[in-house]
Order: sequence, then structure tokens, then C-alpha cells
Amino acid sequence: MTEVIIRYSKDNTISTRLRLSDLLIHSKMVTEEDVAKAVARSREHGGRMADNLIALGAIDQKTLDAFLRRIPKEPKDILSTRIDGVDLMGLLLKLIYRDRLETLRQFIDAIKLPYPIVLELVRMAIDRQLLQTLGSRYSDNPIDLSYSFTEGGQRWTLDALDRMGYTGPAPVTIEQFDHQIRSQKPTNEAINFDRIRRSIGELTFEDRIIEQCGPALNSGRAILLYGPPGNGKTSVAYCFASIFTDVIYVPYAVIVEGQFIRVYDPSIHVALDPVGIQTDTGHSFTRHDEYDARWVPCRRPFVVTGGELTLEMLDLRFDKLGKFYEAPLHVKALGGCFVIDDFGRQLVKPTDLLNRWIVPLENRVDYLKLHTGKSFSIPFEELVMFSTNLEPEDLMDPAFLRRLPYKIEIGAPTLDNFRIIFEKECARQGMEAEEGIFEYIAHKIRYEKNMDFAAYQPRFIVDQVVATCRFMEQTLHFEPRYIDYALDNLRVRHKSFSEAATNTAARVA
Repeated sequence: MTEVIIRYSKDNTISTRLRLSDLLIHSKMVTEEDVAKAVARSREHGGRMADNLIALGAIDQKTLDAFLRRIPKEPKDILSTRIDGVDLMGLLLKLIYRDRLETLRQFIDAIKLPYPIVLELVRMAIDRQLLQTLGSRYSDNPIDLSYSFTEGGQRWTLDALDRMGYTGPAPVTIEQFDHQIRSQKPTNEAINFDRIRRSIGELTFEDRIIEQCGPALNSGRAILLYGPPGNGKTSVAYCFASIFTDVIYVPYAVIVEGQFIRVYDPSIHVALDPVGIQTDTGHSFTRHDEYDARWVPCRRPFVVTGGELTLEMLDLRFDKLGKFYEAPLHVKALGGCFVIDDFGRQLVKPTDLLNRWIVPLENRVDYLKLHTGKSFSIPFEELVMFSTNLEPEDLMDPAFLRRLPYKIEIGAPTLDNFRIIFEKECARQGMEAEEGIFEYIAHKIRYEKNMDFAAYQPRFIVDQVVATCRFMEQTLHFEPRYIDYALDNLRVRHKSFSEAATNTAARVA
């Protein structure tokens, strides 16, 4: 078993080496302590990291083999990339021109292809008199050889940039993308009660919510979170982001029918960093197999969109200047979660938005169209959540409600949970509530304000009281009139009060 190295770059300029031990730690399959023990054992007995982890019982062979099978394998030659060599050569020349690259080492880091392939692409460019060799200024290593454009090569590259402006790591094919997405779908991870409880952390929810969420997450089917505002629907959705621990691989770009689609997005995808444990030893004699650097090892993505969502945002976006595509949000969320927050408040009609999702939710496949008119399919392997504080039956017809097999109501907290939330907020601000304060607040909300309890209210009230105390230059404490000020800010004055005040003013006038 060989140590795995994956090279990746967050900004496409810095190359970082991510080892098998880093990936296993990030996936919660082994711990840093396990790796440290494996390093110590390697120093004493020799052997590779994977073999020592297995010998220590940190991971079994079957689990490790399954993990390794999901890692994209590095192509050995141009043919195995399944991309035309001239297209790859053109991409390399555009990278050299844009970033003013000189050496083979820089070329490899920019295009994310292995040395033999890049060397072959450079030779193709030299044979076409597009590049010329300058020699090496740094070492005798061939990887440090320098190259420059010929006059004709520069003209050829500018013409290539005019035809298509994508400049980034080499793409993967749609077939490779399809295979990888299917191999890393969210349902590969089994979620249990304790994992959801840990992800919720300090939030206070009934066990009923957890018991309903668990089967929904394991199914991979769409989830509807509904209920009155301010009770934690969005918070529940955000908790799901930390439940999944597996590593997935996101391509920088995908090529379809000669068209480039950019997928990796640093604003959405969380690329993994090396853990920092030194695993090289003088006795390990580890041979390093390198894996496909066109894929970035990431956490499962978590994408949230709200009222700004439109139907156009679910289609490929064609950059008319660069002549390449940007993948839509739900494609960037593949392998993770896609949350449509405040559902029903989008600019697009709810029925139109729901109709767009019927086929993907039902058949687990989506269809996208290039500006050339060519359509293609991709696996729709992600967890979709609709969150709304509107009445679901007013937003969607029974046929679509049936397609949402999990409908979880996030309702008002019970009195006991409301007290727990209030006590946590008091502790957060370093305040102590005197006896009777909580009962005073609860009575005011329920009977005088005629409001239901909501999970957001304790923090709102405590923060308002704190703000008033500080304004009055007093120590933090609960004073009835300060509490009343906070409660008055929970909702605007009832319309009947405003009308009465207006009528009174008119009579006085």
C-alpha cells in the first residue's frame, strides 16, 4: 500500500501536498494520535504509513481500500485524460502567457497535470515552433528548464485566448465527473442520533427533531423544514453542514463537447489543508503515488440561497467575454447540501421553481444545456432542503408535496425548552436572573403580548436589556421596565392601537 499525495492549489499558484494520512484524519477515519503512533512504529519496524495504521488497528484493510477507490487516479498520458492533446497544449500556452510562466515546474503546477504529460505538451509546442527552449538557470534538473514563446507562438496563443478565455487547471471529462459524483454521494455516510446531537451543539431542540432528521439525511431525499419564523429552521439546516465528515473531490473544471465549465469555487468549496504531522521517516522507504491534481479534496459543500434565487441561476452561465461557463449553484453543491431558504419569497413563482426541481428530485438526474443547444445530464446527488415560514400547502400542490418525503415542522419551543434557552443566553452575557424574572417574561409574552414562544426571543430580550443597562451606565441586571422595553420591541404596536391614537389626536385637534 502506498502513501497517497494529492497536489492542489487554492489560488492556482501555490502547490500543497496532501498525504493519505491527512485525508484519513479529515475524514475522521483515524486520529492525529493514530498517525503519530504509526510514524513511531514506522521508525522502529519500517513499512508504509497505511500498513502501520492497519497493524495498529486504527483502520482495517477493507475500509482503507474503499477510501482509496474514491480518490481520482492521476492520468499516465494524454490519451488517459480523454482530452484532445491540442486542446491541452492550447490551455498550457494560455497559462504560460497569462501568468508569465517560464519553467516546466511552473507549468505542472498551473495546469495540474503530471510531468510526463506536460513534457509531451511542451514538445508538441516546440515541434509547432510555438515555444523555444532557453535552458536552465537554476539546476541541472530537466523540470527547471526554461521556455519562452516564439513570435508565432505568441500570436497563436492570443488567437486561442480570443476563441476561448478559460485559463486554469486542465478540466476533467463529463464522464469522469459523472463517475466521481456517483462515488461520493452523501448517502455513502451513515448518520446516527449522536452525530446529529453533536452537530447541533448548544442549540436547544426536542429529540423529536433529531429523530425526524436522521432518516431524512440517510435517505438523501428532499427535506421540507417549515414552521413559524424565529424557531431555528435555518439553524437546523446549518447544523447539517458539520454532520458529514467525508472528503470529496471537486474538479477545477469540466469539459463537455469542447466547452469548458468552471466548477471549483473557493467561496463555496472548503479545500482541505495538510494536518501538519511529519510522516516521513528515514526507515519507511515510502514510494509516493501521485493522484489527479485536477481535483481538489474538499469538505462536502453547503450552499444556501434565499430570496435572490431565480430560475436563471439554476442554468449554466455563459461568460460571453471569456467564452466559457460557470456552473450553477446546485452543481457546485453536488455531493453536499443545497438549501433554499425563505422558500416562497423568491422573485420567481414557487410553482415555477418547483417544476424546475421535479425531475432532479424524482430521478436523481439533472439536465443542463450549452448555448450551442447541446444538452447533457449529470447525477443529482445532493441533499436538497426547502425552508419556509409560509404555509406549505399554499406554496405547492399535493403532487409536489408528495415528492418531498420528509416534512419536518420546527415549531415553537416548549416552556421548558424556552427556559433552557433563556438560561443559556443569560450565561452568555454573564447575567443572573432573579427568581420570578423568567415567569414574568413568559407571562408577558404569552398573555399580555398574545404571542407564541419563539426560539429567538430569549437572545433578543437579553441583548436588549444589556443594551439598556449599558446606556444607563448600570451594572447588568433585569429591571422590569427594561424587560418591558425589550418586549415592546418584539413586535410593532397593534394596528388598533395606532388607529385609536390617530382618532384621539383628531378629536383633540
